[in-house]
Amino acid sequence: MGMDSYKIGLGNLDTKTRRNAESNNVSFWNEEAKKLSWFKPWTETLVWNSPFAKWFIGGEINASYNTLDVHQANIAKKPAILWEGEDGTSRTITYADLYTDVCKFANVLKSLGIKKGDRVTIYLPMVPELPITMLACARIGAIHTVVFSGFSAASLRDRIDDSKSKVIVTADVGYRRGSSIDLKGIIDESISGLNFVEHVVVLKRAEGNLQLGPKDSLWHELMNGSSDKCEPEHLESTHPLFILYTSGTTGKPKGVLHGTGGYLTHLNSTFQWAFDIKDSDIFFCTADIGWVTGHSYVVYGPLLHGATEIMYEGVPDYPDTSRIWDIIDRYGVTIFYTTPTALRMFMKFGDTIPNSFKLSSLRLLGTVGEPINPEVWIWYFKTIGKSKCPIIDTWWQTETGGMILSPLPGLETIPLKPGSATRPIPGIDITVVDERGNELPPDTKGYLVIRKPWPGMLLTLWGDDEKYKNVYWSRFENCYYPGDYAIKDPDGYFWLLGRADDILKVAGHRIGTAELESSLVSHRDIAEAAVCGIPDEIKGEVIVAFTVLKENAKNDPSLLRKELVEIVRNGIGPIATPQQIYFVTKLPKTRSGKIMRRVLKAIASNENVGDVSTLEDSAAVIDVQNAFTELQNAIRKNKS
Repeated sequence: MGMDSYKIGLGNLDTKTRRNAESNNVSFWNEEAKKLSWFKPWTETLVWNSPFAKWFIGGEINASYNTLDVHQANIAKKPAILWEGEDGTSRTITYADLYTDVCKFANVLKSLGIKKGDRVTIYLPMVPELPITMLACARIGAIHTVVFSGFSAASLRDRIDDSKSKVIVTADVGYRRGSSIDLKGIIDESISGLNFVEHVVVLKRAEGNLQLGPKDSLWHELMNGSSDKCEPEHLESTHPLFILYTSGTTGKPKGVLHGTGGYLTHLNSTFQWAFDIKDSDIFFCTADIGWVTGHSYVVYGPLLHGATEIMYEGVPDYPDTSRIWDIIDRYGVTIFYTTPTALRMFMKFGDTIPNSFKLSSLRLLGTVGEPINPEVWIWYFKTIGKSKCPIIDTWWQTETGGMILSPLPGLETIPLKPGSATRPIPGIDITVVDERGNELPPDTKGYLVIRKPWPGMLLTLWGDDEKYKNVYWSRFENCYYPGDYAIKDPDGYFWLLGRADDILKVAGHRIGTAELESSLVSHRDIAEAAVCGIPDEIKGEVIVAFTVLKENAKNDPSLLRKELVEIVRNGIGPIATPQQIYFVTKLPKTRSGKIMRRVLKAIASNENVGDVSTLEDSAAVIDVQNAFTELQNAIRKNKS
């Protein structure tokens, strides 16, 4: 791939783990599962009836027990969660506190009629009551379904209706960018007419009176009268732990269903391998718990290991762009795990702000959620990590449960390549294939597939086995297809090129959006870039690019466009040259940080942008529309 290698690690040189996994991945995962606490051992490690996997058959386990009870004898007084609100208020919750509150809320759920297998929808902001509710559900065998608190009433209703949740847990308000969001009002709208919803538990945060309906109860009142003793249910390994809905731009959301024993095994191992977690570490993952990264590496992963973690409610640039670096210095964060989108935003603000903080406590950095541009990786490594912290660029999905591709500093020290997620974790058989499913030679673009089952994989889609088979297993025979486009280099390192459905087809040539955006961002003046294709009678599609300038960028749009075109032509080829390049102050993103390319495509095609209720900042749409109109007017003026 023509990239420099960075051989930097944490001194770990374990070769036995990979060797064991390669010799027999089933017996390997059998040994990994023994690191958890089971009430009853399993009789069979894997029953594989493709495409359905059942791990650790006959075994009995509980997620709440493994994250709380096992720690009470030795680290009860250790902080589990260091919570900070956007306004600076803070709370420290020890493992003893967490255990007590989880037991109490588990009894609250029982008192509301919740039994093993019932669903509970959680619509809470990033507050400690969110993991408390999740673990309380897990304790009694209820299935939690967390919905990101930025979703609209319509999106929330779809998820509640599909899961048929009997109880909803929410708050009166959430806080974002200094404003309060009426979460209770959204809940009321979303459950109107859904008679199967029996109770709504409301965490009251704001001052003043709160109008309660006949189904509503206040969190604190229920907790005050609840016992702090609740024995954990002994659950089958395959008992569903949670449903997490993947948000598509069209159609009904897919309810990804994860089990207990397999999921916990995958997380327990990957959290240690990737993060090299120590008793003294302070772990900070910026993900919202409403997404799978929050489930796996904010809640279950850290708590399985008795780690101390930061939990932050708010956006990373409020009240100013120093917020995250300030949190890292004040709390002595040692491991920082965030998204490339956030890093590109920080890059845009320049080096002065992070350079004004020590950041000396950091020993490991990570990224998640999308491919990271090599230029951003290098900035992260040098500016934030001071060229001493290994970076784990992780690839995985809601459906995979945990990491699939990642450097593993807790296990080994290997050369890192900016922009590559490196190698698969032990026990994962993954490769790149062509349209017919044939394995491709190195440095050839193709489709990423996983060829053998793994413990963290989804059980199925909630209530829809056929859709599960069709979406993930029908494209390539006996292979899980995640929908991503990738290259495997001669060293066996994987390079993710974005979603296969994010592929532009120009004059018969397939061009990955991630590859093209990386090329644009390599320009010294570009902070962020997003591309989309619009219909063209001759080429099928032509490329349109939207770019965000760094704060100190040159003020010469015409020259910048020429330079960007030259970079793309030289780096990818003339076929990838954008027909138009627009300069905007911000890109339209969801509240989880994903760029809404359909909005860009709609604007560039002069179409209606549709529903933008999940946007982080709707002003971005207006900004893009204005930039588009301005350039189109200039083009028409030059032609006349």
